[in-house]
Amino acid sequence: MQKTRQSQDHLQWLILRTGFVSARLDRRVPKILLGLMLVTLLAMVWSVGQGEYPVPPLDVIRTVLGLPTDNPDYGFIVNTLRLPRTLVAWGVGMALGMAGTLTQGITRNPLAAPGIIGVNAGATLAAVSLIVVFPWVPIAVLPLAAFMGALAVAVLIYLLAWNGGASPVRLILVGVGFSLVAGALTNLMVTFGNIYDVSQALVWLAGSVYGRSWAQVFAFTPWLIVFGLLSLVLSRELNALQMGDDVARGLGSRLEWQRGWLLLSSVALAGAAVATAGSIGFIGLMAPHIARQLVGPSHEGLLPTAALTGGMVVVVADLMGRLLFAPIELPCGIITAVIGAPYFLYLLIRDRK
Repeated sequence: MQKTRQSQDHLQWLILRTGFVSARLDRRVPKILLGLMLVTLLAMVWSVGQGEYPVPPLDVIRTVLGLPTDNPDYGFIVNTLRLPRTLVAWGVGMALGMAGTLTQGITRNPLAAPGIIGVNAGATLAAVSLIVVFPWVPIAVLPLAAFMGALAVAVLIYLLAWNGGASPVRLILVGVGFSLVAGALTNLMVTFGNIYDVSQALVWLAGSVYGRSWAQVFAFTPWLIVFGLLSLVLSRELNALQMGDDVARGLGSRLEWQRGWLLLSSVALAGAAVATAGSIGFIGLMAPHIARQLVGPSHEGLLPTAALTGGMVVVVADLMGRLLFAPIELPCGIITAVIGAPYFLYLLIRDRK
């Protein structure tokens, strides 16, 4: 019986070791990741080909690979106008998916997300302040301002939730309070700001990747790589946190230190995403739940799956926003809100106990 169980366990899990990092992956994870990548690539090719000047899918692929096509204008349309926008949508979705998974793991609450506990609200408040109150400040400062706003709110949440330790319940309650306060201050600035600056802020608040260029891609990518890799390295610690603080300490976890690094990673990913594409809601809530249904609760496989799921959802949402009421484009944040709000209510009813 023992040999049978060991054999079944070997068939179910993959043990990966590289350097000082090891991971225990469900055997479904590689197949699921490959499937998500293929679906995302198909959606990206289709998205890049859509617009006022349609580009056939094969020509999209040939243009991206630098191969010749029948129309010389495809190079400018694909590589300059549309591909950066699609890559930003994918990267922002990945960052929000990972940030949501980290937040749910830290708080041990399946309904938690950066947008719910105040991190996104802090980034939004800082960015809107820059746009409305300090319009003379260069827009290149926006990503840093959003990150600093998210970080400031996260630090305040952590300090106010501290009582001999940062309990997950206190983190959520304090975070919801900060989210409401930051949202009220944002609305106040939008109400009394200059109409031109406010119009810019409102477009940004809706959450959109319209007009994004290679500059945004290059500015956002380091944040995604650095803090995405840090999250993956710390993913095993999230598994220990799920068993409770006492058990995690018993297993040798440096609890507050690890929770602080995980929170910093979540804040950095969410802040960079908000700075790049505005407030795209519910991705941090939906992606971890979808990923958990696909690969189970182990964070070594859950984090990359949630990242690819979030990226796929935002790419598809941006595509839907461009096609549903063409030639009028809807911001992808509106599409994710239409899908995410009912999904949140479903989760709230399912987990009401």
